[in-house]
Amino acid sequence: MIALIQRVSEARVDVDARCSGQINSGLLALIGVQPEDGPAQVERLLQKLLAYRVFSDAQGRMNLSLSDTGGGLLLVPQFTLAADTRAGLRPSFSTAAPPELGRQRFNELLALARTRHPRVEAGEFGAHMRVSLVNDGPVTFWLQV
Repeated sequence: MIALIQRVSEARVDVDARCSGQINSGLLALIGVQPEDGPAQVERLLQKLLAYRVFSDAQGRMNLSLSDTGGGLLLVPQFTLAADTRAGLRPSFSTAAPPELGRQRFNELLALARTRHPRVEAGEFGAHMRVSLVNDGPVTFWLQV
């Protein structure tokens, strides 16, 4: 599984004309699923999302995690993260999970996150979404498990 995470002061995802998920301070995580991803990858990715130290402590160092700060987590499915872009000028999606597997793994991640963190919001798998955010820093990391 892949996550592109951004530390945000606010983030929102809209589907059609309605808000699907919205957070204030926290992490926006764009999630890509690959064919070999299973429950172990879901578990490991969630552990990293909650424990990755990207928030500033009193000395201004990135020593605090999402679990430490209690900030929001906005999960947004994005199959394009798993694209193969090494050759040519058009991405290949042969390295992305088939839609049903991608949906299943994303939903597993979302359900598990909601049992372990108090503030979890999400986009909708397969929908055309409009994601807006204010990147705090900017701080952006690519996580792959």
